[in-house]
Amino acid sequence: MESFKTIAIFNYLHETVVLKHLLEQEGIPYYLENEMTLSVAPFYTTALGGIRLRVHPNDFEQVQHILDTLNNPLNIV
Repeated sequence: MESFKTIAIFNYLHETVVLKHLLEQEGIPYYLENEMTLSVAPFYTTALGGIRLRVHPNDFEQVQHILDTLNNPLNIV
């Protein structure tokens, strides 16, 4: 996991639910740093710097595309 790099940071656990499903569906290995701590103590999010999505550098482009698609407000409908 040391070679994994942070590509996105989330403030709340619920923001990662759909993303986790999409990454697993694509078979992309990932790690959500601080996920367990903030699920127990969500008020620590600022102190810990949020939930960090960490992926291998080889997967950056594919994950960035997934993030862009997920965050596009035009895809809501």
